[in-house]
Amino acid sequence: MEFIQQTFNILADLLVVMILLRIVLSWFIRDNSNTFMRLLHDATEPILAPVRRALPRLGMIDLSPIIVFLLIELIRDLVNSLL
Repeated sequence: MEFIQQTFNILADLLVVMILLRIVLSWFIRDNSNTFMRLLHDATEPILAPVRRALPRLGMIDLSPIIVFLLIELIRDLVNSLL
């Protein structure tokens, strides 16, 4: 059980880091053909897009990463308490 818990926590941490990288690098790299940015986009967009669609528009401010961070932590706490 501990192996499953550690694996889940590592994957959750990896997802958080990838979203953070996407946010920070998007301020500096505007090139959509950049391979690394494309990889980050393809890996995180399936998680961010549904949350983005559910949230009301706030101009150019995208709150979906914050909501996803909160959801990841809630799911992590739930999984860790069950295991």
